[in-house]
Amino acid sequence: MPRIDGPTRGEGLQAVAMAFLILEHLARQRGDVGVTELARALETTKSRIHRHLRTLLEAGYIVQVQERYRIGHRLVTLGRAVSENFDLATMARDEMRALRDRVGQSVVLSRAEPSGAVVLANLPGQDTIEISVKSGGLMAPHCTAQGKLALAHADAALRERVLLSRLDLRTPYTITDPDLLRAELERIRAQGWATAAEESLVGVNALAAPIFEGGGGMVGAIAILGSIQFIRREPAAEQIRQVRDSAARISERLGWAVDSTAT
Repeated sequence: MPRIDGPTRGEGLQAVAMAFLILEHLARQRGDVGVTELARALETTKSRIHRHLRTLLEAGYIVQVQERYRIGHRLVTLGRAVSENFDLATMARDEMRALRDRVGQSVVLSRAEPSGAVVLANLPGQDTIEISVKSGGLMAPHCTAQGKLALAHADAALRERVLLSRLDLRTPYTITDPDLLRAELERIRAQGWATAAEESLVGVNALAAPIFEGGGGMVGAIAILGSIQFIRREPAAEQIRQVRDSAARISERLGWAVDSTAT
């Protein structure tokens, strides 16, 4: 490969940087985007945007729908390959430890799945009575904080299938009414965090916040787990802030931006 020096090399780097900016902007949007909107968002000219769009179209990284654009199959395939090869538990380890040290409760990291949430890692808290979950365990979608988060951010059709399936009663506090659970999931999406006070185990509560990847999809959750005495049915504002901030920092490492999702 020939070496690129001088002005040509600088122009090449700028072109690559602009192409990535376009892809990142398209990946964060939920619909198609026009040239004018792209130029305004990236603070450049429409002619420059057009040039890069042509290149990205030819490479299969974006698709054109009339006069608007969205990410293409090749970028989706690339993103899936990256997702399959990153280790969320390793990436989140330091943040989990820091959160545990700040709040004193057990910290649980999970991966979002259609069937709920799978535990990836956990750190015991500082209480004399340890409350923890096993790595690899599946957390139900209707009665755990992490599972409800995954269900709240799942595809609408999948969410309805779960809501209309049998919702096992784990404790007197488990939500088994589909309408009540549907309303709970809407509230969770709106506020950006979830709890499950005594819904899976009497005397225990969890407070969880979602972890997002660069495209805005939820890939997991980080949660604190402890006695209802320490994580109240209505958690302290500081606990909510700590958990959400930890989730946001992990999400940012995955390429997520604050305006990628509704909170």
